[in-house]
Amino acid sequence: MNPLFQLSTRNYNKEILLVTKALKDLELECGVQNGFRMDAPFEKFGWTFFNIQISEDLSSYIEKSGMMEGALGFRIAEQMKNFIGHYLETKGSNVRIKIINYG
Repeated sequence: MNPLFQLSTRNYNKEILLVTKALKDLELECGVQNGFRMDAPFEKFGWTFFNIQISEDLSSYIEKSGMMEGALGFRIAEQMKNFIGHYLETKGSNVRIKIINYG
C-alpha cells in the first residue's frame, strides 16, 4: 500500500522546502530510505497543489510503530492523513492535506 496525499499551499517556494525536510526527518526517525515521492506541482485559483506518495515501507513502519497513536480518524487512511498533517505542522509547515488514494 502506497498512500497518496495531495498538499496545497499559497506559498509553494517556502512550503516545498519545509515539507521536504520534514519528510526526510521522518525517514530518518523510521530508518527508511526512499520513503516518499513528490510529484510536480500545478497551480489553480491562486493555490499550488502537489502530491506526495508515501512508500509501503514508511507507511508500514508508521502504522506498526505506534507513531499514529492519538491521531484522529475512524479509518487508518484518515489517521495517516492526520498524522502526516500534524507531523508537517510540527516542522513549521502550513500546508493543507487531503487523501487521494490509500492503498
